[in-house]
Amino acid sequence: MEIKEIKRIVELMKNNDLTKFSMKEEGFELTLKRGGEQQIVVAAAPAAVAPVAAAPGGDAPAADENDGLIEIPSPIVGTFYRKPAPDADAFVQVGDEVSEDTVVCVIEAMKVMNEIKAEVKGVIKQILIDDTTPVQYGQSLFLVEPR
Repeated sequence: MEIKEIKRIVELMKNNDLTKFSMKEEGFELTLKRGGEQQIVVAAAPAAVAPVAAAPGGDAPAADENDGLIEIPSPIVGTFYRKPAPDADAFVQVGDEVSEDTVVCVIEAMKVMNEIKAEVKGVIKQILIDDTTPVQYGQSLFLVEPR
């Protein structure tokens, strides 16, 4: 299952006020729960189903400092990587211009490297996560000044 499909399911859940979604395909299981203080996201192969709790939001600075900035959130639970390979340059730096299709990072989930695109046009103002750090669904990764 691709990130776009998971995002679409989450949007459908929000739009239809659903609190739980579950599906199973051959070799893959996905369970999403919304509401309350925490969100639970479970995505695993049949042999390794493990819930991961995520506090809503991220460790972003205070809202008044970030007026007008757009967050790029993590669409999945996984490990955040700023570079495509250990010896490569980072995808983006503070001050870099990005477009909707610019890859800003990679998140590894279940041994799959998922390229994360900016999905907004602007300038990277802040990188909120350190390289090789675990991230939660919805956690803010970058702040972008829209153009």
